[in-house]
Amino acid sequence: MANEGPLYLGFDLSTQQLKAIVIASDLTVVSDAKVDFDGDFGSKYGIKKGVQVNEAEDEVFAPVAMWLEALDLVLHRLQEKNTPLNRIRGISGSCQQHGSVYWSRGAETLLSGLQPDKTLVDQLTGALSHPYAPNWQDHSTQAECDQYDAQLETAERLAQVTGSSAHHRFTGTQIMRLRRKLPGMYAATSRISLVSSFLASLFLGSVAPMDISDVCGMNLWDILGKNWSEPLLELTAGKDGVSELRSKLGEVRQDGGGSMGPISSYFTAKYGFSPKCGIAPFTGDNPATILALPLRPLDAIVSLGTSTTFLMITPVYKPDPSYHFFNHPTTPGQYMFMLCYKNGGLAREKVRDVLPKPDGPDPWATFNQNALSTPPLDVKSAGDPAKLGLYFYLPEIVPNISAGTWRYTCDSTDGSGLTEAEAPWPAETDARVIIESQALSMRLRSQKLVQSPGAAVVGELPAQPHRIYLVGGGSLNPAISQVMGDVLGGVEGVYKLDVGGNACALGGAYKAVWAFERADGETFDELIGKRWKEEGTIQKVGDGYREGVFEKYGNVLGVFEQMEERILEVARNT
Repeated sequence: MANEGPLYLGFDLSTQQLKAIVIASDLTVVSDAKVDFDGDFGSKYGIKKGVQVNEAEDEVFAPVAMWLEALDLVLHRLQEKNTPLNRIRGISGSCQQHGSVYWSRGAETLLSGLQPDKTLVDQLTGALSHPYAPNWQDHSTQAECDQYDAQLETAERLAQVTGSSAHHRFTGTQIMRLRRKLPGMYAATSRISLVSSFLASLFLGSVAPMDISDVCGMNLWDILGKNWSEPLLELTAGKDGVSELRSKLGEVRQDGGGSMGPISSYFTAKYGFSPKCGIAPFTGDNPATILALPLRPLDAIVSLGTSTTFLMITPVYKPDPSYHFFNHPTTPGQYMFMLCYKNGGLAREKVRDVLPKPDGPDPWATFNQNALSTPPLDVKSAGDPAKLGLYFYLPEIVPNISAGTWRYTCDSTDGSGLTEAEAPWPAETDARVIIESQALSMRLRSQKLVQSPGAAVVGELPAQPHRIYLVGGGSLNPAISQVMGDVLGGVEGVYKLDVGGNACALGGAYKAVWAFERADGETFDELIGKRWKEEGTIQKVGDGYREGVFEKYGNVLGVFEQMEERILEVARNT
């Protein structure tokens, strides 16, 4: 890399940290820094894990002033590392989804008049009409969610319009509740930002527009209509308040790239940024995750952390109340499909801990041995019933089932004869069945979105993802990778993706490179795909599609759904 080459800065403002990462045009990392909210500001702001909690009203929120302080601090830490901020040509970033920031009527004046000899928090506290931003963990809006689902008659219709059914954390229901609870604050609010457009606003020195992908986490944006939904604006603000709310939300930027304007003089004077540095649209953390590698349509990411998330890019818009659709953050006509599960790593650990403790240092050794020695669906020979189960140690989101464990059997060839098991089967069998269960749920809900990857030696391969990328702690486990590939397929294989703990910030930085270096009509995938190097970033850990094995799981996919429906009748979350 030439010493004078341009650099790009990406951010990740998550619930617990603010991370910054600087990369060069060839995507190599030059510098990074972070602020840990509990460690740096815990006692000052009375937070735990980045948030404050009002249990009486089920509210979870963050003090916006803390984020203002964090931005100055993370830039100071980059300076301390002698990061050449003067060479940064573009900035973008990723922020926690669904949070909202409320600007006062004096916000634009204060943002545009920042003085470098003072801090952001000293100058911008008056720019806020509300000192707190609701957090994605907030669940105070059940009444509003019920009204949202009813406004368009059904949850299915709401999902068709906005990409999701109503959720506690989504911004529309949050605005509706705050308008009712704090009418004076709402009246004093000139603009409402998502956390992503809030952070972009600080760099721009004016209120930035919302991003075309992050706006889909609000239950207010009509995805196919490419505009705010009038019926949902009316529900949120009242019939007479629609134009006012539309003004507070502002226009949505439909281009995920390009520059929204030059960096504010506050940052050039205080930190030495070049006045030629531009600000690209910031997006949400889930969209940024899919930008951390050149994810192609029909590739999938499975995040195997404490919870489990399934992400896939698809040109097909087929929403459903049980999952989420977002506009792709950089590519018009493409969508991001997302499933979220609470019962991920924790559930697998519960099953693991029932088994005999292994002698060696690997706590998963016994679990893995049993998972890999058990055949698919525990069908050892023709005529054996297939074993299916749900292992929910926490109330689940998808499907909406309360905590509990259920075990069923059925015919392995056609799924007939679904019967609840009279007694638990051996704990050794659970090791494989729990992984199969989690993967079958993902396959069931993504089956309408995948296509045949092309002709095999004879005929067509069955519809499935091209590649499966595994991230998170579970990606290191060979048994989990094997079984995930057996169930989900992946004609090009299963890969472990290692982008460290900076995936979202890295996705933001890649977005900045594309935003400012793209040729006319050049897509994000085209530009980043040319520069992104697989070596050292991904490792093949499984074959993915195995002929005969993948089809066995297809035989029971319908009955797996029937099992969920039966359990929903007796154990639905209320």
